[in-house]
Amino acid sequence: QVQLVESGGGLVQPGGSLRLSCAASGFTFSMYAMSWYRQAPGKERELVATITETDGSTNYADSVKARFTISRDNAKNTVYLHMNTLKPEDTAVYSCNARRRSHAVGVVEFWGQGTQVTVSS
Repeated sequence: QVQLVESGGGLVQPGGSLRLSCAASGFTFSMYAMSWYRQAPGKERELVATITETDGSTNYADSVKARFTISRDNAKNTVYLHMNTLKPEDTAVYSCNARRRSHAVGVVEFWGQGTQVTVSS
C-alpha cells in the first residue's frame, strides 16, 4: 500500500522556520522525483519545489527561492522541505508528491494528504 505521510506543519511567526517531512512507503522511493506543492484557501495548487530521482537536482518556485530548500534521504524514504524566513503568504496546506515517468506505463504519481502551515503573529 502506497503511503506518503507529511509532518512538521504548524503555526509559526513571520520570519520563523519550519521543516516539513514526507515519509514514503509502498513504492521504490529512489526511482521517483519528489515535489512539494501548496494550496492556500481560494487559490490554485502551486508547485513549490522538486528534487529529481537521478542526480538530486532541484527546482523552486520564484516565490520561495533562497528561502526554502528541498532535500531527500533515500535510505530513509523521506523528502524534506526546510522553510526559512517564512511570510504570511506562505500559509497553505503543503503536500508531497511522488512522480515517475516510464515508457511502459506513462506517468505514475502519488500524493500525500497534506500538512497545514500557518504563518501569523
